[in-house]
Amino acid sequence: MTAVDARPETMAALRFPAGFRWGTATAAYQIEGAAAEGGRTPSIWDTFSRTPGKVRNGDTGDIAADHLHRMPDDVALMRDLGVTDYRFSVSWPRVQPTGRGPAAERGLDFYRRLVDELLAAGIRPVATLYHWDLPQELEDAGGWPERDTAHRFTEYTALVAGALGDRVATWTTLNEPWCGAFLGYGNGVHAPGRTSHPAALRAAHHFNLAHGGATRVLRDRLPSTAEISLTLNLHALRPLTDSPADRDAVRRIDAVGNRIFLDPVFHGRLPEDLVEDTAPVTDWSFVRDGDLEIVSAPLDSLGINYYSPSVVSAGGSGSPSPSPSPWAGAEERVAFAPAAGPRTAMGWPVDADGLYELLTRLRDELPGLPLLVTENGAAYDDYADPSGQVHDPERVAYLAAHLSAVHRAIEDGVDVRGYFLWSLLDNFEWAQGYSKRFGIVHVDFASQRRTVKDSARWYADVIARGGLTRP
Repeated sequence: MTAVDARPETMAALRFPAGFRWGTATAAYQIEGAAAEGGRTPSIWDTFSRTPGKVRNGDTGDIAADHLHRMPDDVALMRDLGVTDYRFSVSWPRVQPTGRGPAAERGLDFYRRLVDELLAAGIRPVATLYHWDLPQELEDAGGWPERDTAHRFTEYTALVAGALGDRVATWTTLNEPWCGAFLGYGNGVHAPGRTSHPAALRAAHHFNLAHGGATRVLRDRLPSTAEISLTLNLHALRPLTDSPADRDAVRRIDAVGNRIFLDPVFHGRLPEDLVEDTAPVTDWSFVRDGDLEIVSAPLDSLGINYYSPSVVSAGGSGSPSPSPSPWAGAEERVAFAPAAGPRTAMGWPVDADGLYELLTRLRDELPGLPLLVTENGAAYDDYADPSGQVHDPERVAYLAAHLSAVHRAIEDGVDVRGYFLWSLLDNFEWAQGYSKRFGIVHVDFASQRRTVKDSARWYADVIARGGLTRP
């Protein structure tokens, strides 16, 4: 920018509201390691990652970022960055190894220490009860397509709430149940690797039921001031053209990708068009009387995970859906078109407008409900240079654009209370293994050395200023 461009409106700062929560996020299986310590038993991701061909390079989360052993140093990193909140997940098989019965106290002790360390550092702990690591014994008994798994989840929730409820004020029941249901049971690219549309739809309902049951348990066991939430990876959908066929394709994907969770949780109903669209797949007889009343237990906030939008068209144009497809009841009539513009190392388009579109949609559909951006970030092929520095300007640009979108949404009346950058550390990136790096802190997985990237320093400056310079 030249001197003549330095107009006040160009250089003005984007200030966020007082008390805005500046966070970062991780997930247990992606960073903890210590997979067989303290009584922890295998989760579906331990099993899946050991299945040949399922995870790139045969990587597993056995060691990951070794966070269980290095937790105090990782908390110190967050303290130095100035983050106000840390969103972590609790490993179900570390706390309740078989998915039934009493807790493993050694497992709970780790989370007690983590919470104490965070509080001592002035960081608010935000606990997620489920981030995809179902105990393998429960999968062997049928997994999420079985109703009993939802009941097991409520019992597990009671164990964790009893151990941490006096010190953790913000709770998330589930992270991205769409991925657990449709990538895990629909097209099998995530654990447990099953490929059945009926199983995916049953799993989605039982995730909803587990969420509602867990919410009731948390209300019963936590102080009245506790914040209870759910995190969804809602899909920002756009039609390829304005044709009726393309708009109907968006409707179909919106039903099975978004409203399958939003309508039961917030309105106590199943979307009628979803039931119609999926009639060839299932009759929804697994939804019992009283289920939707449980599912729609009131929440204090909703978490939104966002990375990129999707461009949808009627079948026959654009790129065909993957086979098998996760989109139960919709895949034969829709296609996904490539979006224009730059992409991350995951191949995902960079488009911050999609985040703004989601936030304003929720403002209109769920008025009065506070929102949190619980995941947002990007993978790039960054590395430590010969001087030991990690320069990641693409990530900085991605984060700046998306934070600007959040600020624009706030200006337009959306009640966004916080932003959690994904992720604190480079980690085990699910089916991609260690090949994709989302962290603002570089991890050398051979030595476990941490190196703060330029993006972390940039984020620390944003937090210190309470905003960023207008792009």
